[in-house]
Amino acid sequence: MSSQLPSDLDFVAPLRDALRAADFTYDRVAEAIGEDAHRALGRNETLPALRRTTSGGPLDTLVRLFLLQAPVAREHADRALPGLVDRLCNAGLLEQSVSEVAARTDCRPYATEDRDLWIVSDLTPGLDGAPVAVGTDHVLGISSASTSLAQLTMREPVGSALDLGTGCGVQALHLAGHADRVVATDVNARALWMTRLNAALNEVSVDVRDGSFFEPVAGERFDLISTNPPFVISPATGERLVYRDSGLPGDRVVEHIVRTGPDHLTDGGWLQVLANWAVLEGEPWDERLGSWLRPDCDALVVQRETLDPAAYVELWLKDSGHHGGPDYAQRYDTWLSWFEETGIAGVGFGWINVRLGSSDRPGGHHELLEWPYDVEQPVGPAIHAWGEAVADLRDLSDDALLGSTLRAREDVQQETVGRPGAEDPEAIVLRQQRGFRRARTADTVEAAFLGACDGDLAVGQLLGALGALLDRDESELRETYLPVVRELVGQGFLEVTARR
Repeated sequence: MSSQLPSDLDFVAPLRDALRAADFTYDRVAEAIGEDAHRALGRNETLPALRRTTSGGPLDTLVRLFLLQAPVAREHADRALPGLVDRLCNAGLLEQSVSEVAARTDCRPYATEDRDLWIVSDLTPGLDGAPVAVGTDHVLGISSASTSLAQLTMREPVGSALDLGTGCGVQALHLAGHADRVVATDVNARALWMTRLNAALNEVSVDVRDGSFFEPVAGERFDLISTNPPFVISPATGERLVYRDSGLPGDRVVEHIVRTGPDHLTDGGWLQVLANWAVLEGEPWDERLGSWLRPDCDALVVQRETLDPAAYVELWLKDSGHHGGPDYAQRYDTWLSWFEETGIAGVGFGWINVRLGSSDRPGGHHELLEWPYDVEQPVGPAIHAWGEAVADLRDLSDDALLGSTLRAREDVQQETVGRPGAEDPEAIVLRQQRGFRRARTADTVEAAFLGACDGDLAVGQLLGALGALLDRDESELRETYLPVVRELVGQGFLEVTARR
């Protein structure tokens, strides 16, 4: 598409009608091409799907045109997009020759929990292994990062939400499903145009604004901010792909958002960031990121993965289409040399969740967790539950906790390890089956306490009963295990059911 973007979106309504008439939805496309071809397309291989879409019918034509980036016969395009081919060519979504039509943008079906959507973005680079260097203002479509952020973001109803660095508007469309007002910002004019197009195509209201970081929303506050910023950590060579490179050195863009984002939150509002961060030689990652967190906020930071420098550079050189190119080795060497000079030993990837405190729910609890293990998706509800547990615990003094009743979460299971016939197990493991799926070792007192938490007896009563049963001093049990009880609540093994 040229840099001259059309301001008129009058083609959107008939395009929506055509997509609906063809049943161009995520589930229908997956069914039409079959499981093997669907998985192959996930690996950027189109041949299996090309073999399954030869009918010339509207659904097959749209799949070949947009998802497989294959030219289609003009008559087939007219049948799938009646009266629209010339208009979509003028808008820059398609191009045509005498007898064929090809896509200049992607238009991809996308499914949320409650509705079918379509996402327009730039074409997917690198299909079938073709080395394609993307343009500096490339607008990324649906990706693993966008789906990860969508799964991370909480879906509780809110009054206002901000999609910071919206790209093609995927997060804004999600937010519109549970926020009364959605603002989407970006510095890329092509991204802003596509976000407006996608909002109109999916009949949602999004306030789209041009500008860097929080400049377009100066003085405004939101109940929820969701962002997948351009977080790639790369040397300042003068090149910049707007969708992934911020222009700031190192991981400064993420630090800036984490430090200043709470200034744009309402009391109790959440900032959720999907990001990379530098792991520096000789400095624990959690200490470094912990220094970014404000004392008036609760924060849960989860490091999901760490890549060594070589693996990280290879990943992003392939992403930009430079793998196998004539200057690949030079770019690779420059990037690795910069990592060495700046002391970057690796790159962490994960989630930063920050909640601004309020007068009735002050902040200040920070948990930084390395958790590369499988979690339940979407993980947003587990993040929200963590925040509620932190707030519950803050409100409870030790005396109040002793008078409260707790219930073990239904998905928690107990595993014992030991030799057959042994009187006592060598180890007891408490394991969650949902949410973060955390696991922790426990002694017999902790396991017995959790097993007895059914919402009936108060914490103090349970500890007293265990003391009598095990011939242990009750005051000693309280001193030793009350902090453990707090951990079990904070980590989601126990839930507060009633307070004294």
